[in-house]
Amino acid sequence: MKSSRIHREFYRNGESHRGGADVTFQDILKLFGFRTIEIGRWVTPTEQQIAANLFFDALYDLCDILQVPEQVISLRGRLGIAFGKGGRQGVCAHYTPIKHEISLAKNAGAGSLAHEWFHAFDHYIGTKMFCNISPSTFASEAYLHHQIGYPHQLNEQLSDCFTHIMLDSSGTKPSDYFYRSKALDQNHKIIYFAKPEELCARAFESFIQDHPIKNAFLVQGTKQSTTALQGAYPIKSHRTKVNELFAIYFSHLGHTMRLFEEK
Repeated sequence: MKSSRIHREFYRNGESHRGGADVTFQDILKLFGFRTIEIGRWVTPTEQQIAANLFFDALYDLCDILQVPEQVISLRGRLGIAFGKGGRQGVCAHYTPIKHEISLAKNAGAGSLAHEWFHAFDHYIGTKMFCNISPSTFASEAYLHHQIGYPHQLNEQLSDCFTHIMLDSSGTKPSDYFYRSKALDQNHKIIYFAKPEELCARAFESFIQDHPIKNAFLVQGTKQSTTALQGAYPIKSHRTKVNELFAIYFSHLGHTMRLFEEK
């Protein structure tokens, strides 16, 4: 029997949070506070064990990169995870807003976790940032459509991230990154790459992959993949600036959440 891609080695250099021991998805559920974790019926016990270790390492690496506590990763218990369950044909991973759930395919989802997590975060934070928007609206989408925002330092910092991702240095015209993404859409005859939530999720991927903490199960492909070479990710000084703004925002978010926990 041919083994699934989950059996391959995924490079990481982060801290050993589990000390080499095996963990379970129940451990992840408890430590992070996810709403649910569902495993597909065709995931073997061996694959489930490998996946649990990979998810555990990747999620704690994400905590360390963002400098946030576990409850931020689970979106304070709102987010669910599915692995190897109910996949879409041709899609390695996706986020379902109506279910508040990240889903990774068993054989092709590796490297997509950071992208899908940001979709979940972008969706979750929408109603925290903007007044009177639909619960299904992403914050990045609301920002681009000039929705009225709630005044708060964190909201202003995340808006700065969106500004530098989607707009040029004047803040009045689309960025080169947007135009490259629009060209990809035209080449593929789709509407996907230039959508605000996709622009921001790929920019977040770049930020995560550029960090000194590396985890190939969490993110890969923002530099040398086919889509990266076609311009699907931020590049050069634009990428550096966006990375700096994401780092500022998430470190302040993590600090705020820890202060809240101490009260």
